[in-house]
Amino acid sequence: MLPLRRMNRSLPHDAVVPDRNSGSSKKEQVAHMFDRIAPRYDLLNRFLSARIDLHWRKDALREMIPFAPKKILDVATGTADLALMADTILQPASIVGIDISPQMLEVGKNKIGKVKKSDRIILESGDAEAINHSDGSFDLVMVAYGIRNFQDLSTGLKEMLRVLRPGGKLLILEFSRPKNRIWRGLYQFYMKRYVPTLASWMGQDKKAYAYLDESARLFPEREDLLQILRNSGYTDCSYKTYTGGICSRYLATRPL
Repeated sequence: MLPLRRMNRSLPHDAVVPDRNSGSSKKEQVAHMFDRIAPRYDLLNRFLSARIDLHWRKDALREMIPFAPKKILDVATGTADLALMADTILQPASIVGIDISPQMLEVGKNKIGKVKKSDRIILESGDAEAINHSDGSFDLVMVAYGIRNFQDLSTGLKEMLRVLRPGGKLLILEFSRPKNRIWRGLYQFYMKRYVPTLASWMGQDKKAYAYLDESARLFPEREDLLQILRNSGYTDCSYKTYTGGICSRYLATRPL
């Protein structure tokens, strides 16, 4: 586990940026990177994951059914995959999705418009570390594969806590490293070598997918992330893993 003294300072993960030679902030670089890859982001993700990421999302959202959230915030919504799935599975009154990439939001808005859900799912330009909504606005805050892109993880977690109502839930999906040595080696080869190369072949930004791999590898996971969640003010923190540990689901609560 991460030593407690490290948890009170910036994490190594926070320093990972798409381009170390750039003078821009991590936030600016991430927004620009996703703007570049937005047009084919969904297609490549489905191909690279063999669509298994859809199973992870569905399973995590079905766990939220007993809580019956009516107002949902989807942080780092990207192209609104999770928001659209949440609307179908949880049938809330409203979903707000925020993201710092205008092009990802544009793709998401087009998808929402095609299924005629623009009155139920609203996408906004927004920063996870400065959410433009009042305290206690949401029953559920969720973020899928975007939390590792936060410029400051602790600030983002505390901001999401702020906009949750007391008793509200935080749901996180994020990549993690398999514990089995053989499986971990295969997974690391796939992510470090195969994914960036294939992305390049398909006309995507190879550097972007190399960054996504590095940010996932350095991101605190499992018990480490649970401790950071507790330090940020959450209670009832838990996790479960999918597909041999490739992905982890984290669940936490804003105290009453």
